[in-house]
Amino acid sequence: QVQLVESGGGLVQPGGSLRLSCMTSGITLNSYAIAWFRQAPGKDREGVASISGAAGGTNYARSVKGRFTISRDNAKNTVYLQINSLKPEDTATYYCAAVKVTIASITSPLNPYTYDYWGRGTQVTVSS
Repeated sequence: QVQLVESGGGLVQPGGSLRLSCMTSGITLNSYAIAWFRQAPGKDREGVASISGAAGGTNYARSVKGRFTISRDNAKNTVYLQINSLKPEDTATYYCAAVKVTIASITSPLNPYTYDYWGRGTQVTVSS
C-alpha cells in the first residue's frame, strides 16, 4: 500500500525558511516521480517541484525557481522541499504526490493529473 505523509509546515515570517518532508512507504523512490504541489484557498492546485527516477531529474515551476529545492534520501524513503525567502504568497497547503515513472511523469511532471498517490498535506503560513 502506497502512503505519503507530509510534515514540516508551520507559521513563518516573510524571508524565513522551511524544509518540508514527504515520508513515503510502499514505493521505491528510484522508480517513481515525486512532486510537491500547493493549494491556497480559492486557487487551483499548483505543481511547484518534482524529482523523478533513478537519475533524480528535477523540475520547478517558474514562480519558485531559485527559492525552492527538491531533494530525496532514498535510504529514508523521504523527499524534501527546502523553501527559502518565503513570501506571503507562498501561504498554502503543500502536498506531495507520487506516480510510477511514465511518459506523463516525464512530459508533465507538474501536472496534478499525472499523479496517482497523494498525501494529506501540510500547512505553510507566511505572515508577520
